[in-house]
Amino acid sequence: MTPLSQSATPQRRNENRLIRLMQWFERVPYTFLAIPLRIAVATIFWNSAMTKLANWDTALELFREEYKLPLLPPEIAAYMAVSVELTAPVLLVLGLATRPVALILLGMTMVIEIFVYPLAWPTHIQWAAMLLVLLCRGAGNWSFDHFLSKRWIR
Repeated sequence: MTPLSQSATPQRRNENRLIRLMQWFERVPYTFLAIPLRIAVATIFWNSAMTKLANWDTALELFREEYKLPLLPPEIAAYMAVSVELTAPVLLVLGLATRPVALILLGMTMVIEIFVYPLAWPTHIQWAAMLLVLLCRGAGNWSFDHFLSKRWIR
């Protein structure tokens, strides 16, 4: 007599392995997924701020000539953008005010997509996807948001 596992076809054994692998992936805690999401989004906007600050005159010229946002003078738009791009990444890495920050960055991404670089939608949709996850699910358990919510709940 052969054991049941030996009598299973190689295809069935591979299917079972695949099912077990998928179940293992589904058990990965969201916290472990939120950390790289927070860091990835933070890096995008931090690098943008560093580029602007590396040559502020060029950044202002971009806002005057290329970006041309409606309703905002270029200087104000530039200062607002770099302020958000400096503050939001720090908050995301710390996991502090993650949902409001994600909402602000999602709005900023939409403005960039609609008014500045509409053909860059493949990049912007990736940013939006990461931001939507953070907006909907939060920073995860390894964050100041989680720590503060535990203290307030008591």
